Amino acid sequence: MEIKTKRLVLKPLGVQYLNSTFQYASDFDTTKFMVYLPSETMEETLDFLQKVEQEWNKEKPAFYEFAIFFNEKHIGAVSLYLDEEIAKQTPNVTDNKPVGEFGWIIHKEYWNQGFATEAAKALFDFAVNSLHVNHFIAHCDAENTASYRVMEKLGMERTEINEGRKNRSSDENRKEYQYELVIG
Repeated sequence: MEIKTKRLVLKPLGVQYLNSTFQYASDFDTTKFMVYLPSETMEETLDFLQKVEQEWNKEKPAFYEFAIFFNEKHIGAVSLYLDEEIAKQTPNVTDNKPVGEFGWIIHKEYWNQGFATEAAKALFDFAVNSLHVNHFIAHCDAENTASYRVMEKLGMERTEINEGRKNRSSDENRKEYQYELVIG
């Protein structure tokens, strides 16, 4: 499966992209606002990619993790996690469909070019049209302006500001924004 946009190709992420994934997943600047990154070792990245690959092989994956390619170079990833438990706990959900939780990461060399927005919009269209998801959430560190701007460009609205976020690269408690979009 591939998803193509004007400039990008999204391909299922897997172990074949270990080196290129580790390049951005281990970079401090690229990951400073991430909860589970940076990756400390190549083995840690490999373990993650093996789990992603196993999920892709399921009939109904619980999450979709795509590698983002620009001019045939792997520059990041975009993901959609489907969560029925979140749906049960969310007052705005009135059906039994899972909530889709977005995530993305772009190598710092490719920032400020609209790649995260373009990839997220493509994944959003796939989720709505192929998976029939109609409720989306996303979270980010409150200081990650670029990330919450992507959420806003997707039409999402800020619904919560939470304390106590712990990013892997920092010991401090941080603020987190939650954005949400319900279709229909």
